[in-house]
Amino acid sequence: MKLFTELFVAIDRTTKTNDKVAAIVDYLRLTDDRSKLYAIALLIGNRPKRPVRTADLKRWAADMGGIPQWLFEESYHIVGDLAEAIALMLPPGTSAVDYPLPSVIEELATLPELNDEKKEEIITNYWRHLGKDERFVFTKLITGNFRMGVSRQLVIKALAVYLDIDEAAVAHRLMGKWLPAKETMATLFAEPERGIRDFQPYPFYLAYQLEGAPELLGDIAEWYIEKKLDGIRGQIIVRNGQLFVWSRGEDLLTDKFPEFGPLKDVLPDGTVIDGEIIPWRAGQPLPFQVMQTRIGRKALSPKILREAPLAMVCFDLLEWKGQDIREMPMQYRRNLLETLLSSTAIPDVLLLSDLMPFNHWGEVEIFRQRARDFRCEGVMLKRKDSAYGSGRRKGQWWKWKTNPLTVDGVLIYAQSGHGRRANLYTDYTFAVWGDDGTLVPFAKAYSGLTDKEIAELDGWIKRHTLERFGPVRSVEPYHVFEIAFEGIQESSRHKSGVALRFPRILRWRRDKKAGEANTRADLQQLLDAM
Repeated sequence: MKLFTELFVAIDRTTKTNDKVAAIVDYLRLTDDRSKLYAIALLIGNRPKRPVRTADLKRWAADMGGIPQWLFEESYHIVGDLAEAIALMLPPGTSAVDYPLPSVIEELATLPELNDEKKEEIITNYWRHLGKDERFVFTKLITGNFRMGVSRQLVIKALAVYLDIDEAAVAHRLMGKWLPAKETMATLFAEPERGIRDFQPYPFYLAYQLEGAPELLGDIAEWYIEKKLDGIRGQIIVRNGQLFVWSRGEDLLTDKFPEFGPLKDVLPDGTVIDGEIIPWRAGQPLPFQVMQTRIGRKALSPKILREAPLAMVCFDLLEWKGQDIREMPMQYRRNLLETLLSSTAIPDVLLLSDLMPFNHWGEVEIFRQRARDFRCEGVMLKRKDSAYGSGRRKGQWWKWKTNPLTVDGVLIYAQSGHGRRANLYTDYTFAVWGDDGTLVPFAKAYSGLTDKEIAELDGWIKRHTLERFGPVRSVEPYHVFEIAFEGIQESSRHKSGVALRFPRILRWRRDKKAGEANTRADLQQLLDAM
């Protein structure tokens, strides 16, 4: 734990990419192979599940620190981070034992099977024998809210340096649900033999939002232009007679999408297709909320399958007859994909993405502005000669989304942030006016303001608090903010009757009074227009 904690601290203390890469490389050179695997898993976001209740952690920490529960709670709300609060409030540990990282994580995984007394004994024993920084990292692991402050791509860069292999190869080896306890550095990063890792998807190639005028991209004839659909990005893999369906979030969804099952008997062996999995009926995409009726269900009834039919709109071919063709020009890959999907044997759950025949960038701009009329979010722009990269890259693929929907809402609640923003109120709840003249909450947002605006608003919130509910404050309904979002749908779980997709603060409307904010009827009008 000591070396891993030093890595955590080194990463936390710098914002420079090169310094973070160097810290990871140094750690990999100093630690043993088993610890490397567990650290890599944590670095790329494979966090252990929370093994104990947060309430129990608070109680055990208060008891061990010899302080009343109310004082611990008040202190926690000031600090804003449970692991940091515990690390600060417990008596100093001995820091005499260097627990191996793999042993710690494996023991934490056994806790759900134990009774509360045994859990408390194990957790508090660790607390007694860890220094402050180690205790903080250890408790972070318990809370299930563990983040290392590095991107996946940065970890890949560090591993490429350490292993002296190509970044794309590293990214591919890390894809899929691999377990540190069942791998070695050799098995994880060696070139897999045929059949060993048939399940493994390729790293997804992601696009940035277009910067500047599209005319800067050059001749429109050099680009493929497709609709940007709203679904789940996925890869369909057929290898050695087996079918695998992966999401961009690296969730294996084969069982969730039984529509794709027959493809293992139809697609050529060694085929990997990239596309967007969306609800689809009668030649048209359905709203994303139709997809949500299936997500998270353990069992899919015939009724659900009828009401939320799915298809994949395919836009790239990554592997063909067992050969990785990602380095080939997109035009070549697209031609192969068109030939494959033109076969009469291919079920209609695989659809070829439409290439839009625009003659100049002005036509693209007109379509982008009206994208919702065509049941999409905007357009994708892809160079015809582009290879299929890994991760988010600039230059070859761009997304150009339509302008977001907006509503003016009144700030009514605020909650403090976490980590460096623990002493600032940065999480906000907004309301619109209901039919009866009362404010109805409709959205939460925590991004979109500058640091200067956050500091100003934080001071105002502290001076104009009406009530406190633990870490939440209700405030005078005074400030109006323009809230941007990508979509709106009906929701019985929210008082406003609607739920927004990706809400964020667009701007602080200092020019408006609270009474000029939008109404619940305005939200309904937007909903009816969708």
